Amino acid sequence: MISWTVFALPVARLAKLWCYAMICGEDTASKVQAMSMPYLTPSIRVRRTPFSSRVNAAGVKAYTVYNHMLLASFYTTPEEDYRHLKSAVQVWDVSCERQVEVVGPDALRLVQMTTPRDLSRMQDDQCYYMPMVDVSGRMMNDPVAIRLEQNRFWLSLADSEMLLYCKGLAAAADLDVKVFEPDVSPLAIQGPKADELVARVFGEDIVSTRFFRHKTINFQGQDMIIARSGWSHQGGFELYLDGSQYGEALWDALFAAGEDLDVRAGCPNLIERIEAGLLSFGSDITPAHTPFEAGLGKYCNLDTVDGFLGHAALSKLSTPSKQIRALEMDGSAVPAIYHPWPLQDSDGNVVGHVSSSTWSPDFDSNVTIAMVNRTHWETGTSLTAKVPDGDRNATVRAGFWN
Repeated sequence: MISWTVFALPVARLAKLWCYAMICGEDTASKVQAMSMPYLTPSIRVRRTPFSSRVNAAGVKAYTVYNHMLLASFYTTPEEDYRHLKSAVQVWDVSCERQVEVVGPDALRLVQMTTPRDLSRMQDDQCYYMPMVDVSGRMMNDPVAIRLEQNRFWLSLADSEMLLYCKGLAAAADLDVKVFEPDVSPLAIQGPKADELVARVFGEDIVSTRFFRHKTINFQGQDMIIARSGWSHQGGFELYLDGSQYGEALWDALFAAGEDLDVRAGCPNLIERIEAGLLSFGSDITPAHTPFEAGLGKYCNLDTVDGFLGHAALSKLSTPSKQIRALEMDGSAVPAIYHPWPLQDSDGNVVGHVSSSTWSPDFDSNVTIAMVNRTHWETGTSLTAKVPDGDRNATVRAGFWN
């Protein structure tokens, strides 16, 4: 089992270890132990999850902290985890995707205040990806909203504080709602064999669930929501553990049923998510960006949405001067990104920045996500990325790899 002194590393050093493992293909655990660095002190504020004991037993090599909670970074190496994710099935502890529950007669009104996506036709079994936007038209979060009943929602959060914001809106508008964090912890089941594993444990009926829809399963007498969704391009489900006391038994049931499927513990994989164009809030999207700059314009229903607080501001920002683009970067594997890397044109003008980049074994290139100015975002445009280990040629692609 990994100890606090092994997995409690600064996030920047975790990123460096991630990159080292990917480039060198070596076991990083010994490297961690050999390095002299400050540790992350365990505390109640850095929360363990209902699955932490099983994650440790599965051999997690490193953690990061997300929404004040532990999130595994990799188990073998990022490259080996990536290969396995694309060929088998993994169980991810993504409890860090904390929920904000909004329940009461004004629940829809409150959630709609936070997003330009029109929720008026959302069904009780649907999940909506939605940008959460402030009154200035800037991004605050990009959760998945889950409608459980007519007047009950969960907001499954990315890494930023939204519980107090929603409480504040409810109080300021004198809404008839309760806003709180429920004891709900998502467990993702991802990979090409995910359907088979889910069918074995929860029944064939669950496999028929449509994308971004959810059904109810019963585990040891407790009803729980399972949705066809997940932060990978490989397909699968997210099961919303309702009650921490069921966590270890649920994990064990999945692993017992999937032994012949080569089920393994896993986690969101940097290589696979960049290939698929899955954006990371805090890295690719920040509070400085609008949803249009993030390429999320299709989720901004400004002509029909009613009650969205940022409507006036966002309406003036609907034609972005910069936007997310996929880039292919030359050379050997890039180092880890601690700060955005500037992108320059042939005259040395800064025309954007790189937010995520890593080596892809399948595409034999550095797959990259960047924010690029309108003047330089056309497919085929050649730019220079100011990478710490030396300048790299970067070419704008027509789209992401998957």
